Amino acid sequence: MTNFVLFGKPGAGKGTQAAFLKTKYNLVHISTGDLFRYNIKNETELGTLAKSFMDRGDLVPDQVTIDMLEAEVDRNPQAHGFIFDGFPRTESQAAALDVFLAIKEMNITATVALEADDDILVARLLERGKSSGRTDDQDESKIRNRFEEYNQKTAPLKKYYEGQNKFHSINGIGSIEEITERLTQLIDRL
Repeated sequence: MTNFVLFGKPGAGKGTQAAFLKTKYNLVHISTGDLFRYNIKNETELGTLAKSFMDRGDLVPDQVTIDMLEAEVDRNPQAHGFIFDGFPRTESQAAALDVFLAIKEMNITATVALEADDDILVARLLERGKSSGRTDDQDESKIRNRFEEYNQKTAPLKKYYEGQNKFHSINGIGSIEEITERLTQLIDRL
């Protein structure tokens, strides 16, 4: 079973590349953003719990996110593997994911960071904001704040996964096809 974690700042192309990888390698793509939206929209127990924190302006506790992720993995028992997108975001989440996967007799095969210059990502997100309607993609100061949060919380995962010899970085600048080719070459070598 092949399990990947895709990293990258907002706008790095994680969702775009995950869509390709899921088809090419017959994997299940698990986006935490999609999981939250699904659970909240369908008023699941976890969605209602998550919404209660969000409505108060609080961060959703790691355990709620982990429980949603575990439920999604359990819903896909025939999967050949998973692409985790947007999770883990912190070292404690990474450790919890390792424990959960070990219980399922699985592990993370590799983590891949899509690296790109902040100014290029800002331009991408502002362009996406014109068509997506996402207000967080229409304000440069909000975008840069998201980058800073990534730098503080998620970037340290590089060290965590380097310690397991599972961290890889690729250039996330270029055409979608060029980036896909870089990813494919990396994955095929693993």
